[in-house]
Amino acid sequence: MLNVIVYGITIGVIVSAPPGPVGLLCIQRSLNKGRWHGFFTGVGAVMSDLLYAILVGIGMSFFIDFIETHSIALKVGGSIILMGFGIYIFRSNPVKTLNKAKSAANYAQDIISSFFLTMSNPLIIILYIGLFARFNFLSNELPLYIQVIGYAFIVVGALTWWFLLTLLIGKIRNKFNIRGIWIVNRILGVIIFLISLAGLILTIT
Repeated sequence: MLNVIVYGITIGVIVSAPPGPVGLLCIQRSLNKGRWHGFFTGVGAVMSDLLYAILVGIGMSFFIDFIETHSIALKVGGSIILMGFGIYIFRSNPVKTLNKAKSAANYAQDIISSFFLTMSNPLIIILYIGLFARFNFLSNELPLYIQVIGYAFIVVGALTWWFLLTLLIGKIRNKFNIRGIWIVNRILGVIIFLISLAGLILTIT
């Protein structure tokens, strides 16, 4: 039981921690709208990650075959979606987003958008397969309640990461003026766009 808890938390942190597009989006929203908007962006990513983790736990071989068969289409589609997010962040106006944050805390929108952004990268399944195999995590021989606890602590680990990240961003947010946030938007938007463009080019070539 203790191993399942520790490994679950570790897997949740490892999957969430790499500074990918969702992490950059979380930082951008934390700076533009406030830390809770960033945190709920992370919540949407955790929901998507949990779905993928469960799918991996149900049947690794099936999803490996599916990814290998449709890898090009998945990579192209995911890259195009990420490029759109990069352009959106690049063009976002911090004055408008700050005003929206003051008028209405639409956390549901943050969750939904990051959920689908994370879902656009099904190659995360490969990461889960590697981690599950590395830690010998949640074999089918384990009782169902142990497996449920394992998935629950993946969520705990991931949410802990997003909470600490947005807490840190919230601490330094007051040091940024409107122009500083605008510059960060441009930088993050360009980074996401270039990452997506590179992935698209590599997939096509």
